[in-house]
Amino acid sequence: MNPRAQGKTSAITGASLPSLELRDLRKSFGKTEIIRGANLKVQPGERVAIIGPNGAGKSTLFNLISGRFEPSGGEVLLNGQRINGLKPFEINRLGLSRSFQITNIFPKLSVFENLRCGVLWSLGYKYTLFKFLADLDDANRRAEELMQMIRLDKKRDVLGINLTYAEQRALEIGVTIAGGANVILLDEPTAGMSRSETSRFIGLIKEVTVGKTLLTVEHDMGVVFGLADKIAVVVYGEIIAYDTPEAVRADQRVQEAYLGSSVADNQAGGH
Repeated sequence: MNPRAQGKTSAITGASLPSLELRDLRKSFGKTEIIRGANLKVQPGERVAIIGPNGAGKSTLFNLISGRFEPSGGEVLLNGQRINGLKPFEINRLGLSRSFQITNIFPKLSVFENLRCGVLWSLGYKYTLFKFLADLDDANRRAEELMQMIRLDKKRDVLGINLTYAEQRALEIGVTIAGGANVILLDEPTAGMSRSETSRFIGLIKEVTVGKTLLTVEHDMGVVFGLADKIAVVVYGEIIAYDTPEAVRADQRVQEAYLGSSVADNQAGGH
């Protein structure tokens, strides 16, 4: 396991610190309050799905966590360290990485080149004009490993723009984990995929995030219940439930606010 995937321990209590914690997190745009005092603790290695109706504040929550937005109040802690107020690249270097709803890769670079770009900083290659990428054996080796992990080794030299949509999403996940972050945020990773592609992608996500803490925003309830250890339900900017999939499925507030008849249908069908 990557050493960055290990949870830190409190020097006072000896207990493992949450990988990610939100404390009374708030965000307003003008007079409109979008996030209204969100509280959440995600333990090391947990997979958490964030669900809720459109406009609930899920993407805003991701943007607050990853540093794209600055909170109007409250705190975001990564491995016990407050990170709100830091720039996104600074948060990334502390061990948090994210993907986006819209595929975000280098379209004119090959699969291999995309992944190699993703590993450079974590391997200590910062700003230099005196090294040729082809000579960086450790970076090349790590990129090859990631290519096999995301099952794109046969597309090594294919440009990102020429990949299928599902392959582009797989490459984006590869780039997201390339830097060795221990907290991964995936924003609707299976959106736009067929049922068979989605099924394969769930397996891929599970495989590449072993030992890491995962948060994902997802609308496909099959993905949510198939992937998550816990589910956080966001409604009108508040987290109204945070528990195991079984407990959330049975929560009357959640059924009324979001899941509705789909829960009853699933329960009747034994799923």
